[in-house]
Amino acid sequence: MEYALTFSAADLAKTRFAVSPMWEIVTSFRLLRNEAEPPLHRGWAAQVRPRLVRSGLDRGWLAALIPGDGYLADFLNPTPAGPFPELSAELEAIRRSTPEQVRSDLDELARKSRRPSPRLRLLHEEPGAVLEKVTEEIETYWEFALAPYWSRVRQLLEADVFHRARQVAEHGAAHVLNELHDSVRWDEGTLRMVRRQCALQQNEAGAGLLLVPSAFAWPRVLTRSVAPEPAQLAYPARGIGTLWEPRAAKATDAVAAVLGRSRTLLLAELDTPASTTQLARHSGLSAAAVSQHLMALRNAGLVTGHRAGRSVLYARTAVADALLTPAG
Repeated sequence: MEYALTFSAADLAKTRFAVSPMWEIVTSFRLLRNEAEPPLHRGWAAQVRPRLVRSGLDRGWLAALIPGDGYLADFLNPTPAGPFPELSAELEAIRRSTPEQVRSDLDELARKSRRPSPRLRLLHEEPGAVLEKVTEEIETYWEFALAPYWSRVRQLLEADVFHRARQVAEHGAAHVLNELHDSVRWDEGTLRMVRRQCALQQNEAGAGLLLVPSAFAWPRVLTRSVAPEPAQLAYPARGIGTLWEPRAAKATDAVAAVLGRSRTLLLAELDTPASTTQLARHSGLSAAAVSQHLMALRNAGLVTGHRAGRSVLYARTAVADALLTPAG
C-alpha cells in the first residue's frame, strides 16, 4: 500500500532537519524488545539488554507504550524546536502533552493491541500524573542505554544532517527526498511512501516536513503526523554500518606523553563504555587508581559518567576520540 503527503511550495520551503534524542529512545527501545538479534547493533544490544532487564524497564511504562511493531504513541515524539534539541526539552514537551492527545494516542494503541494494558488504562485515566512517571523511566533508560554512546551516535546523525543540507543546497530538496530511503519518493509535489510504519494521517503537509535521521530506525522509515504540527519522517542515517566500529587506534606515545600512560590506556579501553570495575580488570590497574584517573579525565572533558543501576558507566567524549585518532 502507498501513502502520500501533498506539499505546496510554501510547505516545501518549511522542510527542515532535526536530530531527536526521543526518536532514538523509542526506536532503540523497540529494537531491544524484539527477540531477533539486530545485525547492525548486535554489540550495543548485547551490552544494553541485560541492563534493561535488571532495571525492570522491560516490564514498565515504556514497554507498555512501545510495542514491538506498528503504531507508536505520537506524544512520545514531540516536534523538536530546533535542529539539535536536548533530551530535557523533549521531556518537558512530553509532560505538556494535553490529556486529549494522550488519550487519543492510547485509544489508537488499544485498537492495535491484543492485550489491554493496566498501565495504559491508568495513563488514560490520569495522564497528567502518570506522564511524570513515564518521563522518569525515559531518563533512566537514556542514562544506561544511550547516554554512554551518545557522542558517537550524535556524530553520525549530525554528519547525515550536514551532508543532506549540502545536497539541498547543491541539488534541491526534491533530490534529497528521493534519496532518503528506497520506500520514499518525491513525485510532482507529493511525497509517496510504501511500507509505512506509525501514523501518517494528513493528506497535506500543512506545516512542512521535519526529517529526522535515526541510528536505530533501520531498515524502516517511521512517521508522525499531528496537525497542525509538521509531519515527521524518521529515516535511517547514512553510515549506520560503521557506527560501532572501533574509533581509535592504539594510544600513541604522543598522547601518553601528555596524559600519562595509565590515563591514555583507560581512554583506549573506553572504546565501549565500561564501569570502574571493568576498567580495573582490563587495564590491570587498581580500582582506586582507575577512579582517580577517571576523575581527572572527566574534569578535563575527556570522559563522561552515566548511571546504570548501582554502577556508573564511563564513556569517551568526542574530544577524546579526536585526541586518540592519528592525524593524517
